[in-house]
Amino acid sequence: MLNEEKVILMTKLASYEKREGKANMSVSSYFRGDYISLHLLKAVIVSTISYFIGFGLYLLYYMEDLLENMYEIDFMLLAKNAISIYVVVVVVYCCLSYIVYTYRFVKAKKGVRRYYHNLKKLSVMERQ
Repeated sequence: MLNEEKVILMTKLASYEKREGKANMSVSSYFRGDYISLHLLKAVIVSTISYFIGFGLYLLYYMEDLLENMYEIDFMLLAKNAISIYVVVVVVYCCLSYIVYTYRFVKAKKGVRRYYHNLKKLSVMERQ
């Protein structure tokens, strides 16, 4: 005779393993600080590349104006503004990344913890 609770629990476990289980298991293999710092490093690299692409496009768009007024432009002020905007972009992107990856880590840990709890419950059911 089939135990319905056992079948339901096994179905939940299989469903979790099939959907988000693989990703959550890989996330939970990291320590919290390591996982977040790895993704923050990626965020700094991606935001730097994105900023330079955007800045290059900005320069290309206004190239005619820049060349016409080349002797009147204060390039030190332009460089200070570009660097300050870069710092703001990187800091904002890193703060958002920190929030997102902290949430993902906590959610993955909670899912893995629930998965292992259900495995223990299934093990107890098997013994009975």
